[in-house]
Amino acid sequence: MNFIEELRWRGMLHDTTPGVEEHLKETKRVGYIGFDPTAPSLTIGNFVQIMLLKLFQLSGHQPIVLLGGATGRIGDPSGKDQERQLKDYDELDTNLNFQKAQCARFLDFEAGPNPARFINNLDFYQEMNVLDFLRKVGKTLTVNYMMTKESVKKRIETGISFTEFSYQLLQGYDYQCLFQQYGCTVQMGGSDQWGNITSGTEFIRRNLSEKAYAVTTPLLTKADGSKFGKSAEGNIWLDPKLTSPYRFYQFWINADDQDMSKFIRYFTLKSREEVEAMEKTHENDPQALKRLFAEELTVRVHSQADYESVLRVSNLLFGRNANKEQLAEMSTEELKAVAEEIPSFSIPKERLALGVNVADLLTEVAPVLGSKSEVRNAIKGNALMVNKDKVASHDYLVNQEHLLHGKYLMVENGKKNKYMLVVE
Repeated sequence: MNFIEELRWRGMLHDTTPGVEEHLKETKRVGYIGFDPTAPSLTIGNFVQIMLLKLFQLSGHQPIVLLGGATGRIGDPSGKDQERQLKDYDELDTNLNFQKAQCARFLDFEAGPNPARFINNLDFYQEMNVLDFLRKVGKTLTVNYMMTKESVKKRIETGISFTEFSYQLLQGYDYQCLFQQYGCTVQMGGSDQWGNITSGTEFIRRNLSEKAYAVTTPLLTKADGSKFGKSAEGNIWLDPKLTSPYRFYQFWINADDQDMSKFIRYFTLKSREEVEAMEKTHENDPQALKRLFAEELTVRVHSQADYESVLRVSNLLFGRNANKEQLAEMSTEELKAVAEEIPSFSIPKERLALGVNVADLLTEVAPVLGSKSEVRNAIKGNALMVNKDKVASHDYLVNQEHLLHGKYLMVENGKKNKYMLVVE
């Protein structure tokens, strides 16, 4: 696989320094991307860079995941219009270890001729005092050079601290250390990192009289021009506790048809021939294409079991054949996912201790329906169900034995109106 050509057909190539394609064709190379642990989890935006490392590895090269134990303590000004709030060290260490475990799922760190490796850039600085830093690192670039970088220029008028101004020195020196210690000659990242990355190639040129290379991807945007993962619903996290597998799957299912070609090329591991054949097969059925892609990505980011769980939740919410047995078999996590997608009401568990009349439950304990007459009409019309059981009498009592996993109670009024009662 030709790495640059692979990025080109996928639409993932934004900028490169001259000669990088020839450099990568000559022999196996070492390349890296840095990840700062300022967030509790990696996001789908970070997954673009993980894909870059994955394709680099599949092309026969060795990837390095540079963990930002040092740079995370400073804060990257790139793409920011104001100063970052600095995180405390314990939080950063927790984030770093969690992100490390996430990365380990997507790259091959053990087998093969070019296993990936983790390096923490804190190792480059923890024995260095401020005078050593100023002499060894600070003398490399002029302030004039640093001021030309887009991440700095955008902040000059609103203000930028010396801390964030110095970030490109750290990233530049990172590249120099990786070049010297691990033979790393290629740094990759998003297009917003171009200034920081080329500062690294400048470090290597000035301090080592050697040549290093840079490759960046376009920032991923949607058809309407908005930033990817920055919708009103929030970012798309790779941690299932922050974005459930169901929400993750639904994001792709509900994506704009115009975005799918781009999303597939950025995130699939299928070949160009497979992608083009799949698109041709489903050119008149974009929803089928979305389902195939959503399945691939959900299985890869989460698991096959999570994907099957997503299908069970989807069937309960939208399917016509969901039954009492299927509801009873659902896990706590699946019921929680259902509760997040339909109107839900908190109820005190003690109200169910002696049993409560269904009309009182759905009007007084939880305002599911507007009045007891509505409850009676629903029962009369055979429309009311509790945990998929038809309520046939106004004397129907609901108690704690009805609770699924001791916490959830599903109520339906007709085919479309679903509610979840959740005990406190």
